[in-house]
This record gives sequence, structure tokens and C-alpha cells, in this order.
Amino acid sequence: MLDFFTIFSKGGLVLWCFQGVRGPAATAPVNALIRSVLLQERGGNNSFTHEALTLKYKLDNQFELVFVVGFQKILTLTYVDKLIDDVHKEFRDKYRNEFQQKGALGLLNGTFDFKDDFMRLLRDAEESSKVRAPTVMKTFEQSLKSQKTVKCMIETRGEKPKEKVKNKKNKGSKKDGTEAVAAPSKASAGDKQLSAAGEKEELTKDEILQKNREEFFRRHMKAGEKSRSPKPDAQKEKGKKPRVWDLGNSNAKVLDYSNSATNGSAEACPVEEFDPDMALGDKNREPGRLYDLEYESDDEAEEEKVVQNPSKSSVKKGGLGGMFGMLKGLVGSKSLTRGDMDPVLEKMKDHLIAKNVAAEIAVQLCESVAKKLEGKVMGTFTTVTSTVKQALQEALVQILQPQRRVDVLRDVMDAQRHRRPYVITFCGVNGVGKSTNLAKISFWLIENGFSVLIAACDTFRAGAVEQLRTHTRRLNALHPPESHGGRTMVQLYEKGYGKDAAGIAMEAISYGMCGAGGGGAVLGQCRPSHCLPAAPARNQGFDVVLVDTAGRMQDNAPLMTALAKLIAVNAPDLVLFVGEALVGNEAVDQLVKFNKALADHSMAQTPRLIDGIVLTKFDTIDDKVGAAISMTYITSKPIVFVGTGQTYCDLRSLNAKAVVAALMKA
Repeated sequence: MLDFFTIFSKGGLVLWCFQGVRGPAATAPVNALIRSVLLQERGGNNSFTHEALTLKYKLDNQFELVFVVGFQKILTLTYVDKLIDDVHKEFRDKYRNEFQQKGALGLLNGTFDFKDDFMRLLRDAEESSKVRAPTVMKTFEQSLKSQKTVKCMIETRGEKPKEKVKNKKNKGSKKDGTEAVAAPSKASAGDKQLSAAGEKEELTKDEILQKNREEFFRRHMKAGEKSRSPKPDAQKEKGKKPRVWDLGNSNAKVLDYSNSATNGSAEACPVEEFDPDMALGDKNREPGRLYDLEYESDDEAEEEKVVQNPSKSSVKKGGLGGMFGMLKGLVGSKSLTRGDMDPVLEKMKDHLIAKNVAAEIAVQLCESVAKKLEGKVMGTFTTVTSTVKQALQEALVQILQPQRRVDVLRDVMDAQRHRRPYVITFCGVNGVGKSTNLAKISFWLIENGFSVLIAACDTFRAGAVEQLRTHTRRLNALHPPESHGGRTMVQLYEKGYGKDAAGIAMEAISYGMCGAGGGGAVLGQCRPSHCLPAAPARNQGFDVVLVDTAGRMQDNAPLMTALAKLIAVNAPDLVLFVGEALVGNEAVDQLVKFNKALADHSMAQTPRLIDGIVLTKFDTIDDKVGAAISMTYITSKPIVFVGTGQTYCDLRSLNAKAVVAALMKA
């Protein structure tokens, strides 16, 4: 049974509505459909789920209408697709003249009495679904098994089943049977050839083919064994020798940093010397500013020249024929059909996949564009290619600008007013650059005047704590306490390896600047012996706590459970998924499974999912920027930061138009 059926214009004017059951109105689910699907250009699938309802919709691009039907998602209504098609056709035919003559005024002033027609169509659709005869199970005589004999089902050892032989025989059925008999006869000579021919006359074709194959494989196996000669020297494994570098130190004790006595001590680990210019990169940048991602398209003018020149030459060569050839691809005041768009959409799909967009996402994008344009009346001098390309560009820009925009600086200042630190958790698969981009974000926050505490919750990977320790020293060298009124701007909270990451994150959030209590080590300033027990971080003035987690594959259930526990226990303000721009189809699998794991392993009724994306290694992909589209399309979450290089300043905000320009570049 249907909950509701509504018809409204794309401008938001409801023309007609049917309420099937008593209950809440259709306003909330339809508004959710408009916000999440229609406005976000995600019309590749014609169904949408909102709480306990399933909504199916159809667009009429000629008259700018939307038809939406809603029903309980636990029901399986087979007639819904037929109903929505019939209602669409009936409503158009009944009020076509009113739409064409009066236009927008016809929608405002018109009265649409469609209840009787709808009830008739609903009854017809329900009856058509009942008329279908149930599928009848085949009898044994109708099955293929009844046609087999006992002899053909007997298999001898070392012999392949005869069914496979028959299948392979059928694939090569175009060849003459004499060729299959003549091929092995060439391999034999003299009397053997005559005897073999006599035996083959008595055998069936399948048995002959099987016997010839066995002889062929036996002959080649013997030849392979003869060609292989044992190499005793190669079997001897040489022991692994340590590599000695020319500029290295042969004393291993100098390179041993595993002493727990020096863990976190600023005196034992002095500040290393490095070139600040190499760490900062651009000297002319404005401190604390997050620049937009830039992309310069130099080929646009060249492409226009390439397109214009062939048309001119064709006009000169062919006269009137060339003129008609130039106007052949123009659509003159007619409605676009799916047949007109399919060749262009196929090329667009291949182009998107070549630009590193996931194949599944590329198909859905093209399907969404087709539904948006189907039935739309085009201008006189507008080509199908340019129309589809323009619609695809608009859809891509809309996808890269999701509903919720994450403003980290505004949220940090709001947390300051509530006297608590702003907590950001970083998660992702192995090797995508979580720790490196965490350091870049720390540098950006410090330049905006916020103090940062880094929680080293990657207690699994060797060197993870030392990597953050090095970043902390360098950030403090770039922003020494003397430049900030004696205040240490970045500190590291770490408790070594093999500990519970959720517990370390909880202690780091409530850890004071002096580091007493909890047994953790804080790097960034010396810990005097007369320190009192530390007060919570929210009382000590930490503005931001950045939680670094271990990399994990999306299929590793125990590690995904631990991540869900860390997020559920500490309730961070922002959960950022760190993904690299090099991935293609894998981006969809990673984000879907990360979100699913966070939802499945969370004990809360409304589980905490990914809030935003950090896209790394963007400087390595040239114009293959499809991963940005795949990630935002699958999660509807914004790309908050983009990593573009190796220095602390190589952090950008996403520019949707620049990404789309790179994506559409030929």
C-alpha cells in the first residue's frame, strides 16, 4: 500500500498530492529527497531511502515536473515502476495544452483534478501485478539431468569430465570434424598413423578428442622435465648482509632510540638543526591563510581553434554539402531523447574513468545527467555534445560542494568560548599520509594562533611516535615559545607502543601542559620536578587536540572495531578520513567499508561516521583528479584539506571549479 504520491514542479510548487495512509505528511521525506538527491545531482538511481520509507521518483524535463511515490521499505511492491510511468504519461497528456499555453501561470492558477484518474491507474497497476502466474517448477523429464545416461556420468581417474570436453567442443563447433582428426595424425608417422586411424574409426569424436589431448599434454610434460636441469649453486641461499652506507655510521648504538628513559624528554632529545626555508616552502605566502587549489587550463583556446578550423575547411570544400554537414549535429528546437545522448554519454563515461573516477560512480553520473536532460527542449544552435558536457560540469561542481561545509577555525573558536579543546581524529588506510598531513594541519592552526596537542595513538607501526616527535620539534623550532609570549604552541602526548589507542586518546584530551598524572610523556617543554598534578586540557588552554591513529585496511574487522571504539569513547568534534588521490575504484570500497564499520561497531543509536575528507598526494596526479569526485559522491562529505607537497605550507582548500576543469580536460 502506498503512503503518498505527489506531483510538484522543480520550482517547488505542489500540483497534486495523494495521501494513502494516515500519519505524518509527505513533506519531510520529499524535502530530504530534494536536498540529498535532486540538488546534489545524484539522480543515477531512481530510488531513495528516508528512515522507514522508500521513495521512487521520475523527472519530466520538458515541463519541469517531478513525480514522487513513497511506501514502506519493508514492502515489496512490484507495480510501483509501472504506476509512476502510467501516472507520468496520463498527467502530461491531460494537462499538456495548459502547460504549453500558459507556462508558469498555468501552474500557479491551474486546478489539477487528478484523483479519479490516479485511482484508476492504481487499481490497474495492482491488478496487473496479481495477474502474473506463479513460476512453475520444472519436472524431472524437462531438466537436463534426465537426458544424461549413466555411462556419461562415470568418471575414471586421471580423466577429465566429459561435460567439459563437450563444452570446449561446442565452442569450436565451426571447425570441421576432419581437422580435429587430422591434427594428431600429423604427429605420428608410418604404421602408427594407420593403426591410430583404425582405432579412431571405432571411437566417438569426444573420446578421440580426449585421447589426443592426453597425448599432447603427456608429450609436452616429458619435454619440460628434460629441459629443466638442476642448479645446485642457485639453491644455496646466501645469508643477509647488512648494508653499509658511505655517509652512514657503522656504530648501531648511535642509531638506537629504543631506550625508554629518553622517551619524551626534551633534554635527552635536543632540537635538531634544519633549514626553515625548506620546511616552509613559499616565502611570499600569507601566514595562516589556506589557499585554494589552483589549476590553469592552457588548452581551452587551442581546443576552440581545433574545433573551428575543420568546420571552415569543410564549408570551403563541400559548398552546401559542407554547410549541411556542419549543421548535422545541431538540435533545432526538439526534445532530447536517450538515443541522442547515449553516444556522447558513453564517451563521457570512458573519459571520467580515464581520469581516475571509479567506474561505478562514472556510470551513475552519466545516468543522472541522462535523466536530467531527457525530454528537455534544446535551443536552435546547441549541439548535443555541448549540452551534455555542460550538464555534466554543473553536476560535478554540485557534487564537490556538499550540503555541510566544515569551517575548522570557526568551530575551534566556538569550542574556546565553551572552554574545551576541539578534537580532530584522523583515520585511513596504511601509507596515505595521516601523520604528515596532521603535521601540516598543526602548522596551519599554530599560524592562526591556536595551541595544539598531538596524541600519538598509533601504537602499532614502528617509528610512528618518533615521526610525530620529529614533527613536534620542527614545529616548535619554526614557532618558538618566545614568539608567542612564552607559550609552547605544539606538544606531543605519547605512551609508547602496544597500548590501547582509545585510552591514550582519552588521557590526551584530559592531559595538562605540565604532564603529571597518567604516566604519559609530553614533548615540547621540560617537566620540572615541582610540577603539581595536571588539570584537564580544557582548563590548561589547549585549543585543539589532534588524534593520530594507526593505518588499517577496511577489511580488517578487529582494527575497525578498535577504531569505532576510539571514536565512540572520545566523541571527537571532527572525524577526518585521510585518502590519497592516487586511488580509483578502491576509494569507493574504502569509504563505504569505513563508514559501515563505524556504524556496525558503535554502541550508540546514532553512530558517528566520517565528517570530512583529507585528500593527500594531490601533486602526483596531474589532471587525474577523479578520486575527489569518487570520495565526495559516495559519502556526501566535503573535502576539508588537500595535501599538495612536502613542506608544511603545502596544504590547500578544495576549489571545485579547478578540479572540474582538470577533470574535463581532454
